[in-house]
Amino acid sequence: MTITPNTPKNLQSDSTDYVTAAAKGVLGMVPFAGSLLAELAGTVIPNQRIDRLAKFAIELESRLSRLDHGHLSEQLSNENFTDLAEESIRQAAKSISDERRLYLSALLVNGISSTLVSHTESKHLLQILGELNDIEVVWLRYYLNPTVGSDAEFIGAHKEILKPITPYLGGGQDLVDKHALQESYKEHLVRLGLLVTKYELDPKTKQPIFDTQTGRQKVRGYQITSLGRLLLRQIDLVTNDRA
Repeated sequence: MTITPNTPKNLQSDSTDYVTAAAKGVLGMVPFAGSLLAELAGTVIPNQRIDRLAKFAIELESRLSRLDHGHLSEQLSNENFTDLAEESIRQAAKSISDERRLYLSALLVNGISSTLVSHTESKHLLQILGELNDIEVVWLRYYLNPTVGSDAEFIGAHKEILKPITPYLGGGQDLVDKHALQESYKEHLVRLGLLVTKYELDPKTKQPIFDTQTGRQKVRGYQITSLGRLLLRQIDLVTNDRA
């Protein structure tokens, strides 16, 4: 049933109860993670996509099974943890890609098990992740090691995203638009503090070089920040020895 503002309140309640019961039923099929998420399902995901939560629960279960369940049970009484879990559920319910659910489950589990990153700090990282689309996550991972010949497997798997788009005379408006979008992904990562911009300098004067068309300082490239590296580690896109 689709709920609208004109739907009678008793029917809205019945529909919400049905969705909540369905969520708990599906999640309950996954031994530990399912029951953990089902505790929060009634207040977090009414009328959201249950199949997305089920996939998230299965991925979460595979990660949680490697941790001490006694410690996990204790976390249920920790308000900072339940706050982190609720935000993970909200984002998982809205996720449309398997990759996004992998990032979310990794961040949640690493937030539980890490002694260096608190639940509050994990939620901050989760909120940053929520501001990124999957293309921007790929670009962030690319800048971990952007040298020629490095990460050939990763670059090959995402070559359509990472292929540089350079406008040229006669290239048409579509090319200009695609270039603008590609640059906007990187600029968004800069605004979030995950990348920093490297600018071109005159080799003789060491002064900034400006683009005569845009009037802006010419960009030489981008460099990942410590925050960017931390986010990649927490979503399991890089191991500690590579970050």
